[in-house]
Amino acid sequence: MDAAEVEFLAEKELVTIIPNFSLDKIYLIGGDLGPFTPGLPVDVPLWLAINLKQRQKCRLTPPEWMDVEKLEKIRDHERKEETFTPMPSPCYMELTKLLLNHASDNIPKADEIRTLIKDVWDTRIAKLRVSADSFVRQQEAHAQVGGRGGAEGPSPRQLPPRRRRCLLAEATSRPPGSSTPQPTRSLLACLSAGQPDLDGDQHQRGFPHTGAQPDVQTPD
Repeated sequence: MDAAEVEFLAEKELVTIIPNFSLDKIYLIGGDLGPFTPGLPVDVPLWLAINLKQRQKCRLTPPEWMDVEKLEKIRDHERKEETFTPMPSPCYMELTKLLLNHASDNIPKADEIRTLIKDVWDTRIAKLRVSADSFVRQQEAHAQVGGRGGAEGPSPRQLPPRRRRCLLAEATSRPPGSSTPQPTRSLLACLSAGQPDLDGDQHQRGFPHTGAQPDVQTPD
């Protein structure tokens, strides 16, 4: 999946809000939401939570895993193990980015969480790069990498043309006098293009903000 698709899926994830307004249950194609009662928590899709937060209609409650101690354990485990550590959400990077960009005042120790998620992301991408280099060198027909998040290493078919050509060149170039294809340069440059940045948009390819969503009318 590309960045826009992953972010779209992240915006559909349920988060908990504390509304400051009253509203009966609302009926949407994706499911029923509410009722909304001031001071009582209710689960809503992230896109709606952001919309209400921007209108000062609610306070967001961060997911349980968005905790410094829990993220430190995930980071340490990720660094120790060669395989990928199961993440609490396949869209953990996009969820964190959206929540920190729009509701950092509702997230305790937001700066520490930002740093920890970036550490986890960098470690996982480094593993993916090593796996990709090894895959090309061994001339395997296919490889399976489990435990990846939605934005961690899309398939070559889903890569932009420039990055796809880069991977193709890696797999097919032959040094003089050799009958075996060998990689001529590291895959790091190919895989590093387009990594999301928690402080803003994606490098070299921006994440679009929340797309068209139903307009939920709330009392003024």
